[in-house]
Order: sequence, then C-alpha cells, then structure tokens
Amino acid sequence: MKKDIEKENFFEEDLVREVLEDFKKRQEDRKSFEAQWELNMNFLMGNQYCSIGPSGEVEEYDKQYFWQEREVYNHIAPIVEARLAKLLSLKPTMAVVPASGDDRDIKTATVSKKIVNSVYNKLCVSGVISEANNWSEVCGTSFYKVAWNSSKGNVLVSDEKGKVATGDIEVSVCPPFEIYPESSSCNDICDCKSIIHARAYHVDDIKSIWGVDVKGEDINVFSLDNVQSIGGYGYFGNVGKVVSGVRNNYAIVIEKYESPTVEFPNGRLIIIAGDKLVHLSELPYLNGNDGERCFPFIRQTCIEHPGCFWGSSIIERLIPVQRSYNTLKNRKHEFMNRLSMGVLTVEDGSVDVENLEDDGLSPGKVLIYRQGSTPPKFMNFDRVPVDFTAEENILLNEFSYISGVSDLLRNSVSNYSQLSGVALQVLVEQDDTRISVTAEKVREAIKTMAKHVLRLYRQFATVPRLSKIVGDNGDVEVFYFNSSDISSDDIIFETGNEVGETIAQKRSMVFDLLNAGLLHDENGKLSNRMRVKALDLLGFGVWENAQDINELHLKKASNENLKFLEGKKVNPLEVDDHDIHINEHTAFLIGSETEKKAEKNPELIENVLKHIRMHKQMKAIENSIENK
Repeated sequence: MKKDIEKENFFEEDLVREVLEDFKKRQEDRKSFEAQWELNMNFLMGNQYCSIGPSGEVEEYDKQYFWQEREVYNHIAPIVEARLAKLLSLKPTMAVVPASGDDRDIKTATVSKKIVNSVYNKLCVSGVISEANNWSEVCGTSFYKVAWNSSKGNVLVSDEKGKVATGDIEVSVCPPFEIYPESSSCNDICDCKSIIHARAYHVDDIKSIWGVDVKGEDINVFSLDNVQSIGGYGYFGNVGKVVSGVRNNYAIVIEKYESPTVEFPNGRLIIIAGDKLVHLSELPYLNGNDGERCFPFIRQTCIEHPGCFWGSSIIERLIPVQRSYNTLKNRKHEFMNRLSMGVLTVEDGSVDVENLEDDGLSPGKVLIYRQGSTPPKFMNFDRVPVDFTAEENILLNEFSYISGVSDLLRNSVSNYSQLSGVALQVLVEQDDTRISVTAEKVREAIKTMAKHVLRLYRQFATVPRLSKIVGDNGDVEVFYFNSSDISSDDIIFETGNEVGETIAQKRSMVFDLLNAGLLHDENGKLSNRMRVKALDLLGFGVWENAQDINELHLKKASNENLKFLEGKKVNPLEVDDHDIHINEHTAFLIGSETEKKAEKNPELIENVLKHIRMHKQMKAIENSIENK
C-alpha cells in the first residue's frame, strides 16, 4: 500500500513538472506576440510614445528637449470604434437542418433552434460576442470557451454536504494572453495536438473550486510571469497606458487539453494550480464532429495570416502612420509657437536676461538695455511651410486607405454634398467590403458556438429542463427539452452577412416585397400571420404582440400528438380549426416515428384515427349548419 502511494506521488510530481516545463516553453514561443498586443493596447488608449525595446518589452521613450511638444492625436481609437460599431450590427438568425426528412427529426430541429436562441438570450451572448470583438480588434485574436458547469441550472438536491444541480452551458471569452497553442505555426485550434488555457486565480478561489491550498504570488496577468514589483494601469498626464497588469496573492492555474492519441484514446485534461495537480481526466466534452472529443475553444481573428495561429490587428498597420502624424502635428505646433511667441536675439550683457526669460516682452513692458548696445529683437520667420499641410493630408488619407474605414463611416457625417445617392452608396459598399472579411470570421465563430451548445446539451441534458424564448416583440414561449430532442447540430444561417445592411435598407426591401405581392396568399390578400411577420421585420413587432390564431392551433395539435404518444385519449373542441388539426394529425400518423411507436403501443394509431374522425364529423356538422 505504501509503495502504491509513493508511486502515485511520483507520477503526479513528474506530470506537474512536465506540464510546467511545457508551459514555460510555450511562453517563450509567444513572447514577441505578447509585446505586440501590449503595444496595440497602449496605442489604442493613447499612450503612443512607446515601442518594443531590445529586451522584447514595451518601453516608453522621453522627449529629446524640454520644450518639445508630445501631444497625442489619436486616430486609431475612432477607427477601431467605427469597426466595432459595424460588427455590432451582426445579429445572424440561425436554423438547424433536420437529420432526415422524418417528421420527428423536423420537429427536433425546430426544438434545437429554440434551444440555441434560448441560450443566447439567457447568457446574453451578444455581450460576450462584443467582448470577443474588442479583443480581436485590438490583439488580432480572441477565443470563446463553451463549457459545461455542473453547479449551474436547477438544484436537484441541497443539504449540508452541498448541492446537486442539473448543470448548464457556460460561455466565456478568453483573451489571447490566456491561450497557449502547441505551436504558433498551427493554422487553427483543430491543428493543435494540445492547447493550454492558463489564467491567474486568487488563492481563495482555488481553495473554493479545487479544495487545495497554494502559495500566492504577484502575477503579471499579461505574460503570466512572476514579478518583483507591483505594476498595473498607470497614467501619463491624462493618457492611460498599459505596461503591465499585476495581481497580488494570485496563482497560475494551467488547464492542458490533449487531443486523443493511441496511448490516451479519449484525450486528457490536466489541471495544475500553482505546483499541485488538482484534476486529471479524459477530455470531458463530446463537442466535435460525429461525437468526437475536442477542445472547448473557438478561435476568432481580425485579419487571418496563413500558417500562423495568431491573427493580426488593424492597429499594427496604423501604428507607423500614427507616429508620423503625431510627430508632424507637434512640429507644426512648435513652428506656430515660434511665430506667435517669437524668438528673441539679445546681445550679451545688454539686458537682464533672467527678467526677460521670466516675463518675455509683455505689452507695456519697459525694457532697459545697456547704452550703446543693440536692443533685443525678434528673429524673422516665414509662414508655416505648406509641406506641413500637404503631409498632414497625405497621412489622413493613409489612415483611411490602410484601415479601410473612410471619413464617411468614421465621422458619422457626410461632407459629400456634391455626390449623388448612387455614388454615396458605392462609398458605403467599399467600407463594407473591407470589414466583411472580419465580419465573416465573427459569423463563423457564432455558428461554431451554436454547434458546441447543442452538442453539450445532447451529452449532458439527460434530465428534462424548462427553457423560454423572449422574442423581439415581447412574446414569451416556454418549452421542455432533453438530450433526446437534439438529433442534429448542423447549423446554417437564415440571413446573409448583415454588416452591409442598414435598418432603412431592410425596411425598403420589405415594402418592395409587399408592393410586388410576394407576401400575399393565393387569394391576393395579406394574411394575419404574414402581417404580424411584416411588422416584426419592419421593427414594429411590439405594436402587435398578439399571437396568430393559426399558430396557436398548430401548437395545440402538436401537444395533442405528444399526448397520443403517452397513450392518452384526446377529444377535439368546438373551437378547434378542424382543417389545421386534421392536417397536423395526419402528418403525425404517417410519419415513420409513429410506426415505430405503434409496434409497442397498438392502440396509438386507432386513437389518432378516432380523433381525426371526430374532427371530420364536427366539421361536417358545422358546414351543414352554415349551409342552412
């Protein structure tokens, strides 16, 4: 027994040492990228008199002369804000493709779509996407982590030992500082044999989550290295800067995910807190294609680089232009200061120089100079050279050319009064063309996230759970589901890339469809259901939040079909729309799923047929009454 314990301890120590050495190696491999990310953050915040020094760290540099101006004219921030505002319009509508043409698969695909929408509403995924966009635009890469939290959801059992819950999905954003791939030359996450998620936790949180005590240290949250002195967010005048972010009494928690191998067919998850092994298991999630075990991370980039794991930010291209612009503006203002305040030439010993330096030549000043000497006078300067203005315009144009964000989008106002509407539309489309590449990366990340959500629910949602969807027009739909209700995770977009569509364009398209009669029924009339849908597309759905009567009949018929499967008998009501109910029950009856259920429950088909006959009888009675 003692030998077994010693063998186990030796295995743990060896595994911890192996993971920590691998982590240090990956840190060194990523050093140059980290420095660039910190430099991008500094330039975005306005601390633009810094660069990456010979040591590979971000260093600030001082001005050469005390009189030099070092103002910052930040054009990077509005460009990034304009791009983020454009990406904010991405609200793709997703659908789930049924696994087959079977009636049950079609219904489960509808349930899967509702599950995705419910999770996105419940977890406020739009805010998560916005946070990921921020990191992606600044650092070039961001990551989503879709995991299963067993402590969330409805509480099943609660006692003095703790609580047992149903568990639920958890979606979070991982900054690029926390992700360490196997190699920076991997094209994507799927190309990595292993990936490390390292994050600084407070020692109290580590004790609460994993039940172990670790030694707290001062941790740089950017590089995840130990530091000797405390740093953080500093200030240079009124300009924020990011040179380090240090947290006290923290420890590094390393989660190493290893893909399946011959030795470990289900992969491995190794979690180390400080220098202690706190978790060792196979990969927990069946979130890959065809039920494979994969990493719970989704990568999103701003600008893709072939053969590189890390994307690049538009800020990297703008930094040289921003430096030149700051230098030009400051030199121009120094020249204007010389013109306005002047530069005095004074003969040595002719005046009290200290008095002249303190007060200058103020209006009404009596200047006493030595008899026989030359009185002080101003040096003659020409006007500000036109080269300053020409170069300034060139740099402003370079901002637009490099970033793909024109003045039309950045200034939010149009100064193109002489252009036609068609010409303005062409300018807008040109802006959308450059950013559409980034927008497509965001859409693909959102779609992959939806796939992970469905796959995790299919794996863990064994207990029926209640969920709800709140629509844009305020209506609420409540539904139950479990893992058996998810038969497909094939996600598609119902809408195109929304980055180039404005609200006015969408409304104009709806009016064109209405005028063309494409939304009318076979009688040339606009049904009540389509009217509600048109109002919703126009953004006025809240004016008409009453549910369509036909939709209610469809839901009632679907609920009756579920009761038939449970072996219950259902009688129709006089208020039922018999045509809708007959069609819905007939489709249910001839479906392959009903045939399978009928083998175990012979009365199922007879109950449904009896129910359909009752609908037909009631319909015939109503028709005879109307004819009289």
